[in-house]
Amino acid sequence: MIKNERQYRITKAQSQRFEQALADLANCAEDKKQENPILFEAQVSALESQLGDLREELTEYEALTIHETDEPLVFELNSLEALPLALIKARIATKLSQKDLAERLGLKEQQIQRYEATEYASANLARVIKVSQALGIKLQSRAGIEVELGAVQQL
Repeated sequence: MIKNERQYRITKAQSQRFEQALADLANCAEDKKQENPILFEAQVSALESQLGDLREELTEYEALTIHETDEPLVFELNSLEALPLALIKARIATKLSQKDLAERLGLKEQQIQRYEATEYASANLARVIKVSQALGIKLQSRAGIEVELGAVQQL
C-alpha cells in the first residue's frame, strides 16, 4: 500500500519503467520468442503481473486522495487486524500528511512513519485510539465477538 506522496511518486515512476520494459519486449518480440518462447512468455507475464500490482496501488491511493464529497468515507472492518490499514487510509483520505498527523499528536513525523511502516505493530492501544481521534474516525456499528469453544482449554 502506498502511504505517502513520496511512495506515490516512486511507484508511478516504477510503473512507467515496467510499461517501457514491456514496450521494449514487444519491439523485439519475434527474436526473443524464437530464441526461447517459454522464457519470453515468462518475462512478459512477470512484467505484466508487477505492472498490474503497481497500477492497483496507484489507483487505490489516487481514489483516497481525490475524495472530495462531504460524505464521510466508510471503511468496513471485518477484523481488528484490518484497523491499521484503515487508519492509514483515513489519514490519506483526510489529506493529512504523516507530518500533519504527527503534529496533531505531538509526535515527530518519523514516529508516524514507523507506525505506518509496521502497520501500527509497535503502537499500544492508547496510541491507536489517539490516532483514530486525531483523524476523526467514528465507529458506526457494534462489533461482535465470536469465541471458538474448542479453542479454550481448561486449566
